[in-house]
Amino acid sequence: MIAVIRSAFLVLFLLICQTAIASTVTTMLCQDKSNFNCYTVKRNENWKTLFPNPDQRDLVMRLNRINTSLYRGMKLAIPKNLSTANSMDYAPLPKTISPPGEKMIYVSIHPHVLAWGAYNAQGILQAWGPVSGGRGWCPDMGRGCHTVLGKFAIYEKEGSGCVSTKFPVGRGGAPMPYCMFFHGGFALHGSYEVPGYNASHGCVRMFIPDARWLNQEFVGKGVAVIISDQL
Repeated sequence: MIAVIRSAFLVLFLLICQTAIASTVTTMLCQDKSNFNCYTVKRNENWKTLFPNPDQRDLVMRLNRINTSLYRGMKLAIPKNLSTANSMDYAPLPKTISPPGEKMIYVSIHPHVLAWGAYNAQGILQAWGPVSGGRGWCPDMGRGCHTVLGKFAIYEKEGSGCVSTKFPVGRGGAPMPYCMFFHGGFALHGSYEVPGYNASHGCVRMFIPDARWLNQEFVGKGVAVIISDQL
């Protein structure tokens, strides 16, 4: 009986922590009451029941930086012009930057941003999407697991069958579809676990369609990658 009670308290504690952590970007958007409605997920609701239109569903996922399952009590920021909005209207990164002279992927793992942006050589934003970087401390590794910061370049990429050789620890095999390695074992890759906060072992997780587009349409060997923890 004691074990059951402890398990129940543990589940409750994890849900409370998850809600608090996952709400960083959502909370910011919900404060903008002129442009967003803040919705509380109800029991048995999921992405498809709430947003039958796939384009609208994708936009809400991107804005909240989440592609994981919904749970009761979870907050979602929903644009008031959902029926006409597109993701570029809400890009959290500059639409233009000083021309880099080459293609570049900029990634901010700052909790208030959590986004990647693909810029062409002229410095024009081509696309953006959510990310989840290193969580900072990984119990299964017994050490920190921050995402490396700085300027790098893609030196290797693989397709949909890319898997980790290191995680789970001691076994490997974790899916990393459309992986793009930029520094040692650090990679940009697709994942169904982009939860709205930094949660990885150090890689940069992104939505799988985003990783596929970058891998197949944008990235070539040597494409620059800048990883930042700044706003």
